[in-house]
Amino acid sequence: MCGRFALTDTPDAVQSLLAVTDFEPFPPRYNIAPTQPVLMAISGPARAAGSNLPSRQSMLVRWGLIPSWAKNPDDFSLLFNARSETAAEKASFRTAMRHRRTLIPANGFYEWRRVGSKRAEPYWIRPRDGGLIAFAGLMESWSEPGGTEVDTGAILTTEANEDLRGIHHRMPLVIRPEDFDRWLDCLNQEPRHVADLLTPAEPGFFEAVPVSDRVNKVANAGPDLQGRVERHEEKVSGAKAVKDSDQLDLF
Repeated sequence: MCGRFALTDTPDAVQSLLAVTDFEPFPPRYNIAPTQPVLMAISGPARAAGSNLPSRQSMLVRWGLIPSWAKNPDDFSLLFNARSETAAEKASFRTAMRHRRTLIPANGFYEWRRVGSKRAEPYWIRPRDGGLIAFAGLMESWSEPGGTEVDTGAILTTEANEDLRGIHHRMPLVIRPEDFDRWLDCLNQEPRHVADLLTPAEPGFFEAVPVSDRVNKVANAGPDLQGRVERHEEKVSGAKAVKDSDQLDLF
């Protein structure tokens, strides 16, 4: 599961990673939550031969996918995550999985480990080597009854790797830069052609930093949220992983 993440690198770094240029400068965001706008990159229109324009375009979308066929979004749970293993089959995600796969830049994400029956401890989970990564995403446009079109999206998840499964049994799906083109190429690459990318990050890719429970509140959004806190740490692999329904209680 991925219910909170951060994008704290510069716009120049995002441009360098994703090869997109059509977005406004933005400040660091330390506590991005569902229903907030998130930056995505998607395959752009075909370019003329010899064009030096980027082949990708950026979009700001509401984090929480609404299927295009939905009459009333209140009839749905907040679809901010999609299971990568079943997205190509589920009615809510299969059209986006076939036609609108995206990349979501991030510096890491937050996850909670259940301790006892009522308490959960947050972790800031970041690449061990630092820097930007790209989560796999899906985008869908939904039209309100009045005709206004809203772009919405979700983050794809996969089974947690051995480093993180003691915190939670799911983790966001990371797409490597060498696979960006293939992932975004929905014209030629059907979901079955990119199924090999739907795997957890390798062991050692991420590190989990214990952080303050101030991250539980969306209103807290400063760099202090990622500061390491001292607490008695059980071995992560032996802890009880938080189920999806547990983490939703933190919003």
